[in-house]
Amino acid sequence: MSFQNLTRPICIVGLGLIGGSLMRDLAAANQPVFGYNRSTSGTRTAVKEGFDVSDNLDATLERAEQEKAILVLAVPMHAIGEVLDRVVELAPSCGITDVVSVKSPVYEEIRARGLESRYVGGHPMAGTERSGWKASQPGLFTRAAWVVTYDYAAELAERGEHTPNEWIDLFSNVVRMIVRVQAEAVPARVSNHDAAVARVSHLPHIVAEALSIVGDDGGVLAQSLAAGSFKDATRVAATEPSLVRAMCESNAPALVDALDQFIDKLAQARDSLAAEQPDIRGLVEAGHRTRTRLEARSGARQDSVSPVKISSRPVLRLHPGGPRWVQQLAQTEDLGGRIEIF
Repeated sequence: MSFQNLTRPICIVGLGLIGGSLMRDLAAANQPVFGYNRSTSGTRTAVKEGFDVSDNLDATLERAEQEKAILVLAVPMHAIGEVLDRVVELAPSCGITDVVSVKSPVYEEIRARGLESRYVGGHPMAGTERSGWKASQPGLFTRAAWVVTYDYAAELAERGEHTPNEWIDLFSNVVRMIVRVQAEAVPARVSNHDAAVARVSHLPHIVAEALSIVGDDGGVLAQSLAAGSFKDATRVAATEPSLVRAMCESNAPALVDALDQFIDKLAQARDSLAAEQPDIRGLVEAGHRTRTRLEARSGARQDSVSPVKISSRPVLRLHPGGPRWVQQLAQTEDLGGRIEIF
């Protein structure tokens, strides 16, 4: 894996589990990085640990503008608009990426402010059920897929226009940042990303919440017998409820489509079990086959929502701005592949 240096410092706005873990890994890699944390206690703890952190958003953005830093927005979806308003005023030339788990609403906020030429979306498919700076940890992103969006370049290509060098530079640096923390940069259009994560990230949260309730309704005996399969299946129900609501409600249309299919599978299983001769062979055999395929493609890394082995994805060594480079991104997306910059 290539580790080309980033050409700009990184400023992380929001230092919870994802933002804080990113800061830890970048600092460990000797990459200039600083950031903002809303929590005063979290800021104090981070500073004591030797990190360059402030609880003053305006001052942090002004510094980012002075240092021509790349902004990584790692705040909840409901705070994105407010932060972008401050970015427009205080950091008007900084490139922007983010780690929000739903991309369409973020892109709408970006479009509303005319920031498309300064934005490359991102979403690391890694995390735990915990939150806050204290939940952050080194190595969280190792071998994890990290989606990087390219809608702006694709939209220009569709109109026969060239992508500005400034955006190409931002895109290249975002990919280098991803690779720098040992994650895998996976290109995807915004809408395709949201449809995919509805199935493999957001639906599991809904299922975990419902399963937790059903298990608890079984009373003390059921609770005392709960073992590995139940605890594994409900682990993400321990996630802060406001975070679950933010990701699921902001991706409602795609999540409804996934839920409809899931509910249909459950209804078929229910009808099969209610029959005179219960038979769920079709469901369990199909489920076993798909899980086997997933394991063949994926690495076994705990705590990551969608972990991958470095060797499990085809790799495109991309020359941004080169001939047909946007088409190459689309082809890589179709293959579920990863990209590296050379």
